[in-house]
Amino acid sequence: MNNFWNNIRRYPSFFISSFTGLILVILTPLKKLFKIPKLRVTALLFIMLFLITLYAIIKTMLVL
Repeated sequence: MNNFWNNIRRYPSFFISSFTGLILVILTPLKKLFKIPKLRVTALLFIMLFLITLYAIIKTMLVL
């Protein structure tokens, strides 16, 4: 039973490290994309459009 609680205590640490790795893997291609000035503007517009769309969807779902 002691082994079980040790595993439960280690789970948050595993979750945080896995989530951090996922974020880094997702953001690495964007870092390369921002080095090219023409693509930087396009990428920023795409990110803004994505965030605005996500906000509108969540606002509609929650009926705010």
